[in-house]
Amino acid sequence: MPRRMNGAKQHLTRTVGVFTLAMINVAAVSSVRNWPTVAEYGFASVFFFALAAIVFFIPVALVSAELATGWPHVGGVFAWVKEAFGHRTGFLAIWLLWLENVIYCPALLSFIAGTIAYVIQPELVKNSWYMFSMVLGIFWVTTLANLKGTQTSGWISAFGVIGGTFIPGGLIVLLGVLWYVSGKPMQISFTFDSLIPTVNSPKELVFFSGVLTALCGLEMSAVYAREVHNPQKNYPKAILASALLIFGSYVLGVLAIALVVPQKEISLVAGSLQAFSIFVDAYGLNWLTSVIAILLALGALGTLSTWIAGPSKGLLGAACVGDLPPFFRRLNQHQAPMALLMAQAVLVTLFAAVFLVMPSVSSAYWILSALIAQLYLIMYILMFAAAIKLRYKFPHVNRAYKIPGGLIGMWVTAGLGILGSFGTFLIGFFPPSQIEIGNTFFYVAFLLLSIAIACVMPAFILFFKKPEWTHPLSHEHKS
Repeated sequence: MPRRMNGAKQHLTRTVGVFTLAMINVAAVSSVRNWPTVAEYGFASVFFFALAAIVFFIPVALVSAELATGWPHVGGVFAWVKEAFGHRTGFLAIWLLWLENVIYCPALLSFIAGTIAYVIQPELVKNSWYMFSMVLGIFWVTTLANLKGTQTSGWISAFGVIGGTFIPGGLIVLLGVLWYVSGKPMQISFTFDSLIPTVNSPKELVFFSGVLTALCGLEMSAVYAREVHNPQKNYPKAILASALLIFGSYVLGVLAIALVVPQKEISLVAGSLQAFSIFVDAYGLNWLTSVIAILLALGALGTLSTWIAGPSKGLLGAACVGDLPPFFRRLNQHQAPMALLMAQAVLVTLFAAVFLVMPSVSSAYWILSALIAQLYLIMYILMFAAAIKLRYKFPHVNRAYKIPGGLIGMWVTAGLGILGSFGTFLIGFFPPSQIEIGNTFFYVAFLLLSIAIACVMPAFILFFKKPEWTHPLSHEHKS
C-alpha cells in the first residue's frame, strides 16, 4: 500500500479560492527573463505558445494536481515517482530537479549581469569575462545571504518579485501596446502567414524548448490543490484563469520585444531591456531605463534567492532518508542546509565557465538553457509516467482532484505530456539556426555528456550507499 501521512485523520481547511490559486500559478511560472528567448519566433510565438499549452502546460497542471492531492507527502515529485517506480527512480527525479536548478542559476545570473551592464556600459553584455565574473560574484554573495536562513532569503524574494517582475513587465507590455496603436515602425508583421511558422529543419524548432522551459514550474503550486474549495470543479477553473493570465502576459511581453528589436539583434540575456530602451528613447523617457534595469535585476535576484534555497531543501529530504552521506544533512545555526548550499555553489562555478568557452554570451546562455530544458523534460516524463502507473497500481487512493475521463482521460492527458516532452527533448540536440553556437560537435557532445552524467550520478551515489548514512548526526541525537 502507498505510504500515507501518519496520525489522526487530517481535517483540511479549504481556504484557497479560484483567484488565489490562479495567482499562485502565475507567480510560479511567469517571468520577464524568458521573454527574449521566445521573441526569436516573432509573431509565430503565439502559435508555439498554443502548441505548448496543449502538449505540455495543461497536462502538467492537471497531472500534478492529481498527484499532489493523492500523495500529499513532503518531497513532491520525489514522493510521486517513488510510489510508482520505486526509491531509485524517485531519487533520480528529485536529483534531476535539483541539478536543473543548479544549472538554471548561471542562466538567471547572466540575465542579472546583462541588465546591470545596460546601466553601466551596454557593450559589456557581449563581454564573456564580465559575464563570468558577475555570475560568480552575485551567486556567492546570494548564497552567503541564504546561509542566514529563510527569513533573510524570504524578504529578498518577496521584494524582488513585486518590484522586479510585475512593474517592469507591465511597463514593457504597456509601451508595446502604445507603440502598436500609434502606428510606429514594427519589426514583425501580424498576418496569418507569419503566425504559422515555416519549418524547413529541426534547427528552426529549437527555441520551442525555450517556450516549454518558460512554462515549467506549475507542478510546484499543485500542493495547494487539496486546499481548494470543491477541487473537482474549481481547480480546472483556476488552471484556465492562470493559463489565460500567463499566456496573456507572455504573448504580450514577447510580442512587445519582437515588435521593436530586430530578430538577429535580440540578446537572450538582455532582450527585455533592449526593447525598453527603444521604447523610452522614442517617447523621450530615457531616464526610466536605469530605473527599469535596476528593477529587473532585483526581480531576477529575488527569483535567484528563492531557487538557491528551495532545491537544496528538496534534496535535503533525500539526504535525511540516507540517500546522501550524512555530511550533506548538516545545518548551520540558522537551520540552512550549509553543506548542500556550498556544494551547489561549487557546481554553479563550474557551469559558469561555459561563458568562457562558447563563442558569445548569447550562445553560452542558450546552451545552458538547452541543458536546463533537457534535464527538466526527463523529470517531467517520469512524472507523467508515474501518474499513469499510479492509476493502475493504487486505483483506490483518494484524490481530491482527479483527471476526468477515467483511464482514457489519464492516458490522453499524461500521454500528450510524454509525447510533447520527449519530442522537445529530441529537438533540443539540434543547435539553433538563429544563434552562432560555434562547433556543432562540441554543442551536441556537451549536452549528451552532461545529461549522461546527470542521470548516472544518482545510481552511482546509491551504489556506494552505506548503512551508516541513515544514522543520525550527533546534534540529531540530542534533538
